[in-house]
Formats: sequence, C-alpha cells, structure tokens
Amino acid sequence: MIERYSLSPMRDLWTDQARFETWLKVEVLACEAMATLGQVPADALAEIKQRARFDVDRIHEIEATTHHDVVAFITCVAENIGPAGRFVHMGLTSSDVVDTALAYNMRQAAEILIEDVRRLREVVGRRAKEFKRVPMMGRTHGVHAEPTTFGLKLALMYDEFGRALERLERARSVISVGALSGAVGTHANIEPLVEEHVCENLGLRPANISTQILQRDRHAEYMSALAVVASSVERWALEFRHLHRTEVREAEEPFAKGQKGSSAMPHKRNPIICERLCGLARVIRGYAVTALENVALWHERDISHSSSERVIIPDGTVLLDYMLHKLLWLVDGLVVNPDRMLANLEMSHGLIFSQQVMLAMARKGLPRQDAYVIVQRNAMESWNTGRSFKELLMADPEIQEHFSADELDQIFDLEFHFRAVDSIFQRVGLED
Repeated sequence: MIERYSLSPMRDLWTDQARFETWLKVEVLACEAMATLGQVPADALAEIKQRARFDVDRIHEIEATTHHDVVAFITCVAENIGPAGRFVHMGLTSSDVVDTALAYNMRQAAEILIEDVRRLREVVGRRAKEFKRVPMMGRTHGVHAEPTTFGLKLALMYDEFGRALERLERARSVISVGALSGAVGTHANIEPLVEEHVCENLGLRPANISTQILQRDRHAEYMSALAVVASSVERWALEFRHLHRTEVREAEEPFAKGQKGSSAMPHKRNPIICERLCGLARVIRGYAVTALENVALWHERDISHSSSERVIIPDGTVLLDYMLHKLLWLVDGLVVNPDRMLANLEMSHGLIFSQQVMLAMARKGLPRQDAYVIVQRNAMESWNTGRSFKELLMADPEIQEHFSADELDQIFDLEFHFRAVDSIFQRVGLED
C-alpha cells in the first residue's frame, strides 16, 4: 500500500523484514519440536538458535537466481548457521512455512483492527451522549420524515461498530490456524507433534486437516469481514458527507487552520476525508472478491492464490487500519451545528408531526384511512403554500370536531418523539 494510506504498526507488520522474521520463527520452532523427537541433535538445535538469521538483500540476491523466495530464504539462513543448517526446513514444504506465518501475521493484523474499532466506539459513544437529546431531522429517501436526535444517530453508529468488532473477532479466530503437514498434507515426512508445537507457540490452532496449503475459505471469510467493516466506514462517511452539504450544514468535517478546500475557490470547505473513505472502501470490497476467487484451487493446491494474496491481504489490512483511524479523527472533531438542525426541523412548517396527528385521530375512533386522507389533505396544502401545518389543521372543521387547540399543542410537542431515547441508549450499552 502506498505510504499515503499506511500507518504504523500495521504497515510494519507486512515488510519483507517482518515476513522473513515470522518465517524464521516457524522454522526454528519446527526444529525445536524435531529435537524432542530425536530428529535434530541437541547441539545442532543450539547452533540453529544461536546463529539463525537472514539478510533481506541477500535473500533477494539469491532469489534472482532461484526464482523461489522460500528457497532463497532457507539458503540465506543456512549460510549463516553453517553445517547445522541442513536440519532447517527438514520434512517441510514451502507452504507449511508461508501459510502458517501468514496466518500468524493475519492474526496480528486482526488484533490491531480490533483495537482500532474499540477506540472508535469509545469516541462515538462519548459523542452520542453529548448530543443525546439534540433534535434533528430524520430523513428517508433523502426527504424529511420525522424528528430524531443526533445522539440517536451516533448511537446507531456505535451499535453498528459493535457488530464490526464481532466480525473482526470471528475473522481473527477463523484465520488462527497453522499447518505443517508436508507436501500434500499427509504428514508423511513430518510428525503432527511438530505442527502442534509450532502452532501452540504462535497462538494458532493446528488445522484438523489440510492439503499442501490451508484452505482459502478461511482467507475469504477474513477478507469479507474486512470488506463489511470497510462498508460500515463508508456508510458513516457518506452520512457525514450529506450532513456537510451547504443546503444542510448540520455537521461538518474538521477544517484545520491553513487548510485549503479548493485550488480555485477560497470559500470551499469540502468533506475530503469522508470522500476518501468512501473511495477506499471500494478497494477493500474488490479485495474481498479476489479472496473469494482464491477459494477454488486445483487438487491439493496450485499457487494461483499466492500472487494476489501478496497484494490484497497486506493492502486490505493496512487500508482498513488507516480508514478506522481517519473515521475516529472525523467523529472526534466533527463540528456539530444544533441551531442548523433545529432550523431544518422547522423548515417544513410542522409537517413532521403528520403521523402523530393521524394516530391521535385514530385513537379517537376515526378509521385510520379516513384520518390519513384528512391529514394528507392539509399536509399537501402546507407543502404547496408554505402555510403552517398546525394552523391549517386548527382551521379544518373535521380536525376541530376531534381536537381542541390544547390537544393539538400536545401533539406538536417535539419532546414526545424522544421519550424512548433513554431506553434505546440503554439497549445499545450507552446508558451512564
């Protein structure tokens, strides 16, 4: 992933140095297990532990000849160890090392993403409480519907990222599997104990059964989880983009001193981070499709998955880490305009109370459909003329027949809409 969208420590997890370090862990742990089986002499194991190391440039130099990165790695390590190096990689095949190390790194990446989501939820929860009872317009189809509060909107976000947390935890679990089972997965040349020892020390579970590789449904599920979480990031970035629009201006992306919104128009304050997040989510969803394509491989394995995974897994985790950091920054610094929210509530002349009037009429015994017709008739006149919906109702003989002025005042009480806010906050785990 380009540096622009890469953050440490996630970026550092996928460097060549880090990748080869994990390979070396797998190889040394395998030698340890083989030593307990009497397959590696004790003095050779001591030599391996003391001298096993590599140089990234030297590996690349060897690979220019071998055209095989694992062979180049093993050759480089053996050069540093000396004669005892012949025991390194004994009975293993390349995928034993690569797949187990990849699972280990994917688990580490998932832990970073899980912590990202936890931190994001803390900020979202704090801001939800801050605006718990701040009224704003609820919209369906982009059109004014009924009142809600900005706190309820953010409580919804908090709840959604609770599910994101669960998805990432499941992804971490499903990928936390290693396999050191030999050329086609039969353990013909390597004892299951070796696999168990390596996996235990890396925080992984041995696969119940494998071929030469770990089955790629695991990786597809992992990348799909990343894609869903990225889509949730986009969902909220898109929400804030709408609230940022000039015609709405209920919430705005932070705008730093000295920041420029446009090269041509000095007045511009554009939601550029929101738009960036929407664009990057599309990339991660594309990676999920590639991971799904990798599930179907020939027989005990081919390597058509390998090339694409070198791109999609590091890039996908790095991108999502970046996106979650940016979304946290966005929510934490979001500029909220309650006065504008209230002004937008009032711009429809009270039409937001139409359902409450209709239901109140039905409770008084009028057939619901008849009540609907009466209320809609007045609502359309309000839309077309700009007159107060409440005043039109008060002048309608059919409304006067059922309601006094005081009763209509109670129906048009904004607080009526928010009587369940406390219970909703409690349900999503945000109650003080």
